[in-house]
Amino acid sequence: MQKTITYFEKPGAENTERCFEIVNSAVTEFNYKHIVVASTNGDTGQLFAEGLKDKNVNLVVVTHSHGFKEPNSIEFTQEAREKIIAAGAKIYTGTMITHGLETALDRQFNGVYPTLLVAQTLRRFGEGIKVCCEIVMMAADAGLVPEGEEVMAVAGTGRGADAVTVVRSAASKRFLNLKVLEVLAKPRG
Repeated sequence: MQKTITYFEKPGAENTERCFEIVNSAVTEFNYKHIVVASTNGDTGQLFAEGLKDKNVNLVVVTHSHGFKEPNSIEFTQEAREKIIAAGAKIYTGTMITHGLETALDRQFNGVYPTLLVAQTLRRFGEGIKVCCEIVMMAADAGLVPEGEEVMAVAGTGRGADAVTVVRSAASKRFLNLKVLEVLAKPRG
């Protein structure tokens, strides 16, 4: 099998449209059935939900958790939520695997914790690649994608999308079974 990898000059939202094109083509050519997309305020999730609504895929949009930036708040807009659901996609909002209890302990005690080490290790490949792994586990934990399947994952650095992967899914408690099978796009910088 031969596939093309797209390397973006810089990370960021300006790569979102190209990431969508990569996913749309891969769904058509390779018949992927499960796609998980990270979306902070809903724009990226909405683009993918509306663009893939006729493709017969299981699309899961994963948001930041409530209180991610400020207590009692969420960045994901109600308007985006309604449009994504209307397009037939699912939305998951829950505890982010690498931003849980250990982040609070690290801030308080300045320790070294396994989850934070995993997150920092995955970031060596880029923030988006780390998030791709994280959101696939979150979707598997919620029962929104099956374990052991090839799942396309899309995420980014800050806002938008700049990374596209194919991941063999696993729930977080079986993290060591998760495999990044392919990287289809990522920033070089």
